Amino acid sequence: MAYEAPTHTVERSLRATTGAKVIAGVDEVGRGAWAGPVTVCAAVTGLRRPPEGLTDSKLLTVKRRTKLAEELTKWVTSYALGHASPEEIDDLGMTAALRLAAGRALEALPVRPDAIILDGKYDYLGTPWRVRPVIKGDLTCVAVSAASVIAKVERDKMMAELGIEHADFGFATNAGYPSPVHKAALELRGPTPYHRLSWAYLDALPQWRHLKKARSWADGSVPEIEGQLGLDF
Repeated sequence: MAYEAPTHTVERSLRATTGAKVIAGVDEVGRGAWAGPVTVCAAVTGLRRPPEGLTDSKLLTVKRRTKLAEELTKWVTSYALGHASPEEIDDLGMTAALRLAAGRALEALPVRPDAIILDGKYDYLGTPWRVRPVIKGDLTCVAVSAASVIAKVERDKMMAELGIEHADFGFATNAGYPSPVHKAALELRGPTPYHRLSWAYLDALPQWRHLKKARSWADGSVPEIEGQLGLDF
């Protein structure tokens, strides 16, 4: 299926209106998973023509996404990844965990960005960053699309490695997201050390409910899609 290619429109606008020279696209993966970290990629691409087929990572097959990520890591001007662990997600809440992971990615870039194009409706980064949130930025903005692909492939690889240790949970295919296989393993074995213990899936598992961590998040954030099945595979 053909998709409209992302453009540099937002980046050109930021350059013209703010004078920004180094602009990073930022996207996350893992927000709706039951297990594993939330991963954020910050990618700086400049205004060069991107590799053919670049689009939102969720619209790509695993094979195409993996190959494209290999191309992108060589093509981008620079990129960096940041993670927030399940423990940090439980302790801080998703909004603060996203801010932490994104901050780690941005601070790891070799050059500090003058501006950031952030996928989504809301700015979860805040000061001191100059942020332009863009709805469906992973589909329409080159730098954000690149970040989405790199982040997705990196996190999937991490979860596949965890799946070697916990084969029953299907991490190699579900990447820690809700799925029937994942749910069945949870019912039988309970959560692994890589599960988020403040999430609502434990409410449906009476034998493991005592492990649930109470939420005391200062930011009041709530995971948006934690109870749903079959997301973002």
